[in-house]
Amino acid sequence: MNRYLDGLGTIVRLELRQRIRSVAWVVLISIVFVVVAIVSVLLWFSLSAFGGDAASSGGVYSAIIFFVLLVGTLVAPAMSGNAINGDRDAGNLATTQVTLASTGQIVLGKFLAAWTVGLTFLAASLPFLLFAVIGGGVRLDTLLASLGMLVLELGVVAAVGVGLSGLIARPLFSVVTTYLVVAALSIGTLIVFGLGSLATQSEVRVTSIDPDYAQADPQTGQFDGQPPCITNEYTYTSPRPDLVWGFLAANPYVMLADAAPASYDRNGYPLDLFGQIAFAARSAQVPIELERTDDYCTGLRYQGAMPEDFQTPEEVIASTVPTWFVGLALHLLLGAGLLLAAVRRTRTPAVRLARGSRIA
Repeated sequence: MNRYLDGLGTIVRLELRQRIRSVAWVVLISIVFVVVAIVSVLLWFSLSAFGGDAASSGGVYSAIIFFVLLVGTLVAPAMSGNAINGDRDAGNLATTQVTLASTGQIVLGKFLAAWTVGLTFLAASLPFLLFAVIGGGVRLDTLLASLGMLVLELGVVAAVGVGLSGLIARPLFSVVTTYLVVAALSIGTLIVFGLGSLATQSEVRVTSIDPDYAQADPQTGQFDGQPPCITNEYTYTSPRPDLVWGFLAANPYVMLADAAPASYDRNGYPLDLFGQIAFAARSAQVPIELERTDDYCTGLRYQGAMPEDFQTPEEVIASTVPTWFVGLALHLLLGAGLLLAAVRRTRTPAVRLARGSRIA
């Protein structure tokens, strides 16, 4: 076991020296640090205008977490998408394969190195995350859940990139395919959800009870006592997000928001991006009423009060089903499956190589 870990550690160190010691990488991390600093300062002052320091720190923290996830999903594919086929084209892979390192160690080592590189973006943002936490607006469970989900998602992107680099012969194609997979999870799920909601429309029948303004005082437009009512019926078609909300479970941003417990104000409205995104996603689970009655004459709505069935965002999130663990399981299966396929494709001696692939 120690020999296996030693060989694995050697592969990781070689990969990190190759990728992190370059001047371009230092410049990239510096740019990320400066951008996060600017975003943090702007968010702090802008959010402070709408609430206290605790609310501002919680909002800044959630925004930085999502920004790090965005940067990681944009840069990590370029760093991991050519991990195996790039070494094969450069003639370095064959040199590594003739050592005592097994194929599993090579692929796993490249994955761990790519994951570590992705985590450097989180490390560059740590000072600002700590500043937001010290502000007092971030709960401990929110901190642990959001950081844990972010670390795992960066690992999934690294696994997808390394896996595809072992399955696809050309580095350019594997990098582009990795970006397409990340885009499918981040943007494609939203597109499918939106189109699916429109494709599954249903007819809604509404009975509307309205005041009969024809009998109101012509001078004041007011009624003397309880107004007389008239009943109208009409129908319209409505999208059905409650039938396709499951696609959102695979979206990494929705997963992150759904896994991190949100903070709410006294009225039950979220104070950070976690709660706002989670509320938008959880609201899609609430089935629409295909037949309803809107009473604007004798009901509460006419009197200026809230309807009896009104729910605050906090109540909506509490009454619906969390889905982050389903999406996380799908992502982990995707990453692990691609890594296993890459091990099988990279194993030597190779029975068959893609046309144009070099051996040494």
